[in-house]
Amino acid sequence: RGWKPDVVHVHFAVPAGVLGLALKWLTGVPYVVTAHLGDVPGGVPEKTGKWFKVIYPFTPPIWRGAAAVCAVSRFTAQLAETAYPGVTPIVIPNGVNTTAYDPGTIIVNNPPRIAFAGRFVPQKNPAGVLYALEMVKDLPWTCVMAGDGAHKPEVEALAEKLGLKDRITFPGWLKPAEVQEWFSKSDILFLPSLSEGLPVVGVQGMAMGLALLLSRAGGNPDLVNAPRNGYLFEPDDAAGFAGVLRTWLTNPDELLAARRASRVLAETFSLEHIVAKYEEVLTNAAK
Repeated sequence: RGWKPDVVHVHFAVPAGVLGLALKWLTGVPYVVTAHLGDVPGGVPEKTGKWFKVIYPFTPPIWRGAAAVCAVSRFTAQLAETAYPGVTPIVIPNGVNTTAYDPGTIIVNNPPRIAFAGRFVPQKNPAGVLYALEMVKDLPWTCVMAGDGAHKPEVEALAEKLGLKDRITFPGWLKPAEVQEWFSKSDILFLPSLSEGLPVVGVQGMAMGLALLLSRAGGNPDLVNAPRNGYLFEPDDAAGFAGVLRTWLTNPDELLAARRASRVLAETFSLEHIVAKYEEVLTNAAK
């Protein structure tokens, strides 16, 4: 009340959207919602399905009371349109500082290097990386699986069982600068997630010029222009992932082309571009 902003920007319709709506009722200040996935019914059903059965009747005012609704991916936007008829989200993806995330001269390492970065939880499907790599263990490659989580010991045990542990590095949880350092030494970003909004690590991988091997989950298709900079498969399609890996690992020229294409396509996600979109949305909301 002492400092009345022109507009409030809330990330996640639930729970932050509740505060945006309350502030609007109390002060008249408009708000903009950005939906990420888990805050939309059906986005992560294994985690929020039961939750939304209880709270869904109370959520429509949050969406319809917003001056504008944004979504980080086309998938998230489509789910929101289905759950809340009449709401039309503006798709504004997560951005990256493409100047800071600059790979310099892009080359293919010998042997090629594969990277996974994420939490070791079922949603991120780290075991899927190992099942695909087992199918190409006759070829030269190394892999880093960065991250931590409850399932990390199980993943490490699976790597040993499949005869892959000597070729995989498990550095644990990393700071953003450390993730970037690993990306600078890698060629392929492999994310077989079961669900995603729009993975920031995927955008960062693009900016670092990594070829993308992603699942079709959620917003991942927004990052891949197949076959230009990568490929998409169902999360459990180990054979599909392995087929692309075999092609890239035996054809460095094709892998190099995919890497270079990722760097070019990453400009779509530059912070300058994303900030300009948000500036337009917030300015219009404040009028």
